[in-house]
Amino acid sequence: MNALKMVGEFYFSQLIGQSIYDKAGNRFGRVKDIAVRWDGVYPRVIGVKYENKIHNLIPIEWIVLRDNNRVELVENFTVDQTVPLHENDIYASKWLLDKQIIDIKGSKMVRVNDIILSWVVQDGKQHMVLVAVDIGVRGLFRRLGLEFVFTKFKQNWLILEFIKPLESWNSHLQLNRLKQQLTELHPADIAELIEEMDYKRRANFIENLDDQQAIDTLAELNLDTQVEIIEQMDAQRASDILEEMAPDEAADILGELPAEKSEGLLQLMESDDAEEVRELMQYEQGTAGALMTNEFIAFSSHITTEEAINQLRELSPTAETIYYLYVMDDEEHLQGVLSLRELIVAAPQTTLKELMHTKVAVVQDGDNYQKVAEVINKYSLLAVPVVDEQNIMVGIVTVDDILDILMPERGKLDTYSWFALTKTAGRGR
Repeated sequence: MNALKMVGEFYFSQLIGQSIYDKAGNRFGRVKDIAVRWDGVYPRVIGVKYENKIHNLIPIEWIVLRDNNRVELVENFTVDQTVPLHENDIYASKWLLDKQIIDIKGSKMVRVNDIILSWVVQDGKQHMVLVAVDIGVRGLFRRLGLEFVFTKFKQNWLILEFIKPLESWNSHLQLNRLKQQLTELHPADIAELIEEMDYKRRANFIENLDDQQAIDTLAELNLDTQVEIIEQMDAQRASDILEEMAPDEAADILGELPAEKSEGLLQLMESDDAEEVRELMQYEQGTAGALMTNEFIAFSSHITTEEAINQLRELSPTAETIYYLYVMDDEEHLQGVLSLRELIVAAPQTTLKELMHTKVAVVQDGDNYQKVAEVINKYSLLAVPVVDEQNIMVGIVTVDDILDILMPERGKLDTYSWFALTKTAGRGR
């Protein structure tokens, strides 16, 4: 198949409203809209809507666009030769014009002010395709007939490969293209896009992500948005996502849902995962227990560093963080702590008992957030262990979790700043 050759570009705003003349010069309607079908590289125009309330289309093959934007037909117009709007076709104005879209390249929401169309030639046949959208101020005033006032402004176009319309369209090709584009974005960028969307669109957007990307993106959203999305999602998909999230994050979300909805989702989750979440939900809000995660790595003091490293390879995927490794006895009492760095550089046959630090900064599961923050700050920790009244270790609170609570608008940035300031994960126990 020969490549597309573009032979002329023009704006949707220049076409809309134009009178349509047949071969004999008779005027019989105006361009009300254009219908497009996306079954190739570019959405192609398949017909022109010429009257309100009539959805039969003038085939695009009949259309000739003169230099003065005069729309003419190569045949005399007859209603019986028009074509119906197919279920996989959509009107360009309904789909894009004045709509919010995602700028994949810039990772932001933008508004479509105009649409750029092009005549192309392929295999000797001429087609009209949609190639880009205009998101700049010139596009808006072009439609008002005032573009001449804004000629000093640069054109601001987004070519098609960098846009994701939010208007639903029954097209598997479009959905597959979207998923491939979104894999190139960081979950934090996708989360920002979702925060800018209308709340009715958010759950549907998350539904279109693969499981891991949905989990990572949901973790970047604020709690209110997380709850809103989970409430609107299919229950089975929502439970699958909650199952794979960190237990503390899942507990926060479920704790904000109505009791009946929360219990229903817990019952759909794997029993072990649900039990971990239930344990965290029992703690009073505002306490270290409610903020902590119960996913951490702990070893016996009797094993060697070589044995610990081998176990770590198996355990690390399930842990919240592995900056610190905790040492516990058979009754799960906290005995000591060491850093990942200390483990790696130690001789293979050194036991953890020889290597660990026995003076460990901890917080009680009933301590408030301020107490947790004070301990983390005082000892420059990336995570602090949480113990109960019997000194049994029940979880850890990470620095990013406490920062998200105390400084929600700066939390994720300060996590990395904190990491840079502490230099190594082993500092300050």
